[in-house]
Amino acid sequence: MSFSELTRERAGEIISRYPQSRSALLPLLHLVQSEEGFVSADGIAFCAEILGLTTADVAAVATFYTMYHRKPVGEFHIGVCINPGCGILGGDAIWSTLCERLGIGNDEVTDDGKISLERIECQAACTHAPVMTANWEFLDNMTPQSAIDAVEGLRRGDEVLSTRGPRIRTFKENELTLAGFDDELVDFGGQADDLMLAGLRRAQELGHKAPEAKQ
Repeated sequence: MSFSELTRERAGEIISRYPQSRSALLPLLHLVQSEEGFVSADGIAFCAEILGLTTADVAAVATFYTMYHRKPVGEFHIGVCINPGCGILGGDAIWSTLCERLGIGNDEVTDDGKISLERIECQAACTHAPVMTANWEFLDNMTPQSAIDAVEGLRRGDEVLSTRGPRIRTFKENELTLAGFDDELVDFGGQADDLMLAGLRRAQELGHKAPEAKQ
């Protein structure tokens, strides 16, 4: 595809943040996804061109990190944690329920293009298991029914809020944020809750401290 002039301007802004241009590759791939919805061969060529890299260099990175997709994902990309902690506490049931309800499996998209699913090995949010994400915004302490409610709300175009504050935006909107552009939602994030702070508070009760760094 031919990338818009705005995307090219944004690419230039991203590159200007780094002393070496090739360091801008990761946010540039998110920028590509904010326009395409995935990383196409054209997107790889675009990044290679403006960074002075080979397409092989770019493709190696785009295929290594799972947040970059080589085929279109849904407008709302749903990740369900099925790692043992989440899986045992309900993640497996959530996954099965969503697959049956949507008629799709891992790395697949609904016919209307609204929803895609991904099995996630860990969301790094075990304190609130079972966890799923929608375009990387957390939905904590989920059940099969609350997962269906969230996904169906997104399909209808309802405003669905993550459990940690911000509304869940489209995949492309969120990719622009990941590319490093302000979404003006910083004040909508939640603070650490009691579950997140339990380990710290217990360590304080026991008088435990991290060892001091050696000079």
